[in-house]
Amino acid sequence: MTSDAPQKDEPGIIRNETGTQRLVGYVLDVGQGDGSARCHLDINETHTNRHGVMHGGIASTLLDNAMGATGSLSLDDTGQQPFLTISMTTQFLAPAKSGTRVTAIGRVVGGGRSLLFIDGTLKAEDGTLIATANGVFKRVPPHKLTSSNPASVLGAETGK
Repeated sequence: MTSDAPQKDEPGIIRNETGTQRLVGYVLDVGQGDGSARCHLDINETHTNRHGVMHGGIASTLLDNAMGATGSLSLDDTGQQPFLTISMTTQFLAPAKSGTRVTAIGRVVGGGRSLLFIDGTLKAEDGTLIATANGVFKRVPPHKLTSSNPASVLGAETGK
């Protein structure tokens, strides 16, 4: 029986932290010490599309999470500093079949204090490049985390 509580089975490994992580089943690794987060997933039939290969939405989810956690690592060695995806473009390059382990890795390529430009790669365990992505990620200031207005997190408050 699996628990829905976040699990850390070794330093830097995060399981079951979010609803998306529990639903998809990926493992987040923020403990490599190189500033890049990794999302690992063992693909099974629940991750495939009608053609029998990993669904593009699953690939994008893995890339988004690895890239966002990489942004977090730029400020916090535990990868817990919240970053939000502002935009992300994904290029699908090769299929990945059920039974394959894939890993998404993020890498900061630019940015400033509040916005980061992050690239991501998704590879199969044999080294095949499955997809790439690039995106813009926004750091969530600590005072915005307590707001009950979701728009305020992005700085989209209205002047009422």
